Amino acid sequence: MKNNVAIVFPGQGSQVVGMGKDLFENYSSAKEVFNEVDEILGYKLSQIIFEGPSDELIKTQNTQPALMAVSIALIRVLEKNYGKKFSDLCSYTAGHSLGEYSSLCASEALSLKDTAKLLQIRGQAMAKCAENFKGAMSAILGVEIDVAKQIVEEASQGEICQIANDNSVGQIVISGAVDAVNRANEIAKTKGAKRAILLPVSGAFHSKLMLEAQEVMHQALLKTKFANPKVPIIANVTAQIAQDSQQIIDLLTQQITGSVRWRETMLKFENLGVQTIIEIGSGKVLSGLVARTCANIKTMSIQNSEDLKNFLNNN
Repeated sequence: MKNNVAIVFPGQGSQVVGMGKDLFENYSSAKEVFNEVDEILGYKLSQIIFEGPSDELIKTQNTQPALMAVSIALIRVLEKNYGKKFSDLCSYTAGHSLGEYSSLCASEALSLKDTAKLLQIRGQAMAKCAENFKGAMSAILGVEIDVAKQIVEEASQGEICQIANDNSVGQIVISGAVDAVNRANEIAKTKGAKRAILLPVSGAFHSKLMLEAQEVMHQALLKTKFANPKVPIIANVTAQIAQDSQQIIDLLTQQITGSVRWRETMLKFENLGVQTIIEIGSGKVLSGLVARTCANIKTMSIQNSEDLKNFLNNN
């Protein structure tokens, strides 16, 4: 089955209080993941994941390792409880923003310990940047990428304004200085956008306002041991296969201020002959994005014990 299957991992925005709790309660292999992440981070992240409060979970320094922990808990259950190795389940993988780290962990390019540490550093560095450099993000709906590029160019007027996520056909997220993003929202309406919606985020992620976080991450990545992934990864910033550990360090560094080219990633999967994309982790955001861009690709979401059983019964 693996030849035409890709596995993808969610990013920020897919978190929900209580995610992964049934895995923790039903599988010791999942419990080990959450306990290990708690130990690495030095506090009970699992308690925030399972019980909230929501305003603690949505802090970027908590959200990032939390979403990764849920995704990796599901992977560990598949591997340890059901004998389904990640490299046997799919021929390609990718993750949306922080999900790229989940992807690297699942494909054994990074240990769980290093993945959790890196995401803690990444979350803290991004949160600090957000405090120091006030920014905003907005979803522009109903325009194509070339129109979106015109919008951010016109709106910048000497300030930072750029495409943060090219998520799917007709869904693009922009990021940058508050005034520039507000200008972009107005310009978008004149260029045929259906809607332009300010997002409830603390900073201008995936923009040059995150340059200081990028430098922090680069230093952290250089000190981290990477292996070549056992499953080819499609990188966020290039939408191309990345298999060399040295190259992956550079790509993860660029990713902090670069654009997540998710629509192109889905098209790349399609070109590689992928027929099914399985989203592993909290939520179904990515499954929805696949449907908008590659209608012929089947999607499946594995979020909990029930989804796991359905997947195993059908495979």
